[in-house]
Amino acid sequence: MRLPERSASSLDTFAGHVEHVCSVAQGAAPPPGIEAVSSSWQRSAKKYGLDPVDSKAPRILTPAELKHFREPLDKLTFSAQEEIDELYKVVREAGYAILLCDSSGVVVAHRGEDMRASEFKYWGTWLGGVWSEELEGTNGIGTCIIEERPVTIHRSQHFRSRHINLSCSGAPIFGVDGRLIAVLDVSAIDPELSERAHALTGALTLRSACAIEERVFREHFRREWIVAVAPPEGGAPGMLLAIDGNQRIMGANRFARTSLMLDDRGLRAGTSLWSIFERNVDIFRRQDRTDFSVRLLIAGSNDSRPALVTPPDRPVTASNNPTSHDVHTRPRLGSIDVSTLPPAPQAWGGLSPGAMRRVREYVEVHLGETIDLSMLAGVAGLSVHHFARQFKQSAGVTPHVYLTQKRVERAQEMLVRTDLPLAEIAFAVGFFDQGHLARHFRHLLGKTPREFRWSQR
Repeated sequence: MRLPERSASSLDTFAGHVEHVCSVAQGAAPPPGIEAVSSSWQRSAKKYGLDPVDSKAPRILTPAELKHFREPLDKLTFSAQEEIDELYKVVREAGYAILLCDSSGVVVAHRGEDMRASEFKYWGTWLGGVWSEELEGTNGIGTCIIEERPVTIHRSQHFRSRHINLSCSGAPIFGVDGRLIAVLDVSAIDPELSERAHALTGALTLRSACAIEERVFREHFRREWIVAVAPPEGGAPGMLLAIDGNQRIMGANRFARTSLMLDDRGLRAGTSLWSIFERNVDIFRRQDRTDFSVRLLIAGSNDSRPALVTPPDRPVTASNNPTSHDVHTRPRLGSIDVSTLPPAPQAWGGLSPGAMRRVREYVEVHLGETIDLSMLAGVAGLSVHHFARQFKQSAGVTPHVYLTQKRVERAQEMLVRTDLPLAEIAFAVGFFDQGHLARHFRHLLGKTPREFRWSQR
């Protein structure tokens, strides 16, 4: 293979690049086009002690070393094949290689022209290549891992001068727990590639990464209802929620966790879907075996979100179609057709959003105390009669039922995160005694508090 030669003009380019890197690393204002990566340049120089002049090739692991990194991602790699193949069909003619990397920056899967294998190996865009920011400085894979966001690095935006003929775009893939598990990257070795053309490829990479992430989520929660909530505006990835038969949120993708402030503790306790959206249990009584469209009304408001609901996947038997599993896991969050959705429900009447918020906040703070209807009516600024009627219009349940639901939800949290006796938990969340808690707990969740605690251990 004929390796690149450095002419006098290219040496000037390399020298100019090093000068820019060193000045930005020392705190100077970054030149145009470098602002987005200036913090990465500073990390590369100050935190990792890298030299932009270093011409050493990226490390490529041996097959034996690579096996250690590939095996944990075997299932993800298999699930991602369809999206990777479709992406490669689009970018192949432009000379791109596709790299699927683990969370440490090791390339565990590769798509590229076989005849260019020696070229890929020289540049490090090859199976087993190690592209952590700690080792290679600013790059589409390593910087994406550190910053946990889509990253496009075009030519001179790289930290090391050796890489300024490369253009790469990395998009993060988050697991069902919201943590980064992989990066999908497209890389080109083309000094003539325009920044605008490469930016289009970055958008395609992000779309494929989101599809892989959705496929993994749907596979993991295939026995639950999947609610795909379309984003409120273009550009956002949208929310995925896994809902059990009691309408509790069992799983949420990264965007849903961030948007709805859901964490592992709340999910383990079984946060109710109706603590976020207005209650509509008819959604989960439908007998559809395929996707259906709904609109979800955000609790305490007239703001709705279009959503696509996927019923639980049935186990494959002789009586059903074995391809149903493939249909169930197919990504479709990015293709929700809003035009087919029913009109947005309107919460006519009911409490104002401000009054509803005050009532919710009061209940959260005073849940362990005696709360009667007159107290809540006073918080809302209404008579008891008007409050009771308008609260039900807003919440879909009476104030008494709402209080009971909230007390059971708080009891769930305490059962998971504490070892307190059941009697103490019952008193702490506002029930008269352990038996009172057990009756309502079984009625709402179908099991006793003791059974629930045991199931979470």
